[in-house]
Amino acid sequence: MTDESQDTASQEAAGLGLPSKDARLWGMVAHLSALAGYVIPFGNFVGPLIIWQIKKDEHPFVADQGKESLNFQITVLLAILVCIPFMFICIGIPMVMAVGVAELVFIIIAAIKANEGETYRYPFTLRLIK
Repeated sequence: MTDESQDTASQEAAGLGLPSKDARLWGMVAHLSALAGYVIPFGNFVGPLIIWQIKKDEHPFVADQGKESLNFQITVLLAILVCIPFMFICIGIPMVMAVGVAELVFIIIAAIKANEGETYRYPFTLRLIK
């Protein structure tokens, strides 16, 4: 870690001002990487997990947003698992579609907020990873 990145990381930890441009970019990527789940099986977990593990020691903002994204993806998985038994009575399919649309909308909102340097908290999220 360079002296400049150590200074910005310590400023972030102290809560002085906005996160650095680099931290905001990686925070946004942590949220957007969950969209990989629409293309790659379990990509919605792997993307945020990789970003969080790589950048958590470098930027506190990225550590926070990576955990938040990962917790949200776990919550989405649990919601879909709850919907599966309802597919036998035809109400589960619209429920899964609603979960997918809500996931997409919340990911986009989170990415925009992270890019602005704001910490975003997904609604209805179980925070299992502390």
